[in-house]
Amino acid sequence: MTRIISANLNGIRSAHTKGFFNWMAHSGADVVCVQEIKAHLSDLSDEHKAPAGYIGHFMAAEKKGYSGVGLYSRVAPLNVAYGLGNAEFDAEGRMVTAEFDNLVVSSIYFPSGSSGEERQEAKFRFLDHFQGVLDRFEHSKKPVVLCGDWNIAHREMDLKNWKGNLKNSGFLPEERAWIGEVIGKRNWVDTYRELYPDETDGCYTWWSNRGQAYAKNVGWRIDYQMASTHLKGKIKAASVYKAEKFSDHAPLIVDYDHPL
Repeated sequence: MTRIISANLNGIRSAHTKGFFNWMAHSGADVVCVQEIKAHLSDLSDEHKAPAGYIGHFMAAEKKGYSGVGLYSRVAPLNVAYGLGNAEFDAEGRMVTAEFDNLVVSSIYFPSGSSGEERQEAKFRFLDHFQGVLDRFEHSKKPVVLCGDWNIAHREMDLKNWKGNLKNSGFLPEERAWIGEVIGKRNWVDTYRELYPDETDGCYTWWSNRGQAYAKNVGWRIDYQMASTHLKGKIKAASVYKAEKFSDHAPLIVDYDHPL
């Protein structure tokens, strides 16, 4: 059994002060994928880089205090790849991938388009480029798990206020169709939905800091673990951890009946 956690930290140092690494140490996770670390490698302490029992690998953004991803594992990977082969988005630190004996795991942070038209266009460029990334992953001889904040809610059940967000980034028709093709045409497994196809209120992984979104559970499901078809039928448990709050996102925990 392999346990993988994906968590957007909205700042690794902030999440640290809120107890994320203490929780992680007792989580039973074999691999922990983190996004939006908002730090350069020189800003990270030893505890950030290698918390008890884990080895960390990071890809920071060139811009200070922005984006960036990381991947922790209990065993050393055979190989680590940084970036997705696109200069624009590699400068933003959006993907790190680790190959293990029996599994490939990637931590990915998709762009948000919510700040304006320019960033939405960048997000569409990212989605276009990511088709080729998916092609490469689909040729992997080993099963693949793509973890991260995809910044897209797939269906109406994936966000509380879907009617009010039909024209907003993260729930645009083009974005929803894109992620629908990843699942429907490319046959990637949306691991949470594999076990909980009809869950609504319990599925959310992100809440706006505006109003009382968290208290009222006005959330979005935008964090995913997408598994290649090799792992279909091997997803044994999936949950969103809300007992503690480390970020504006909640960790997504998935157990696979497959060795690392």
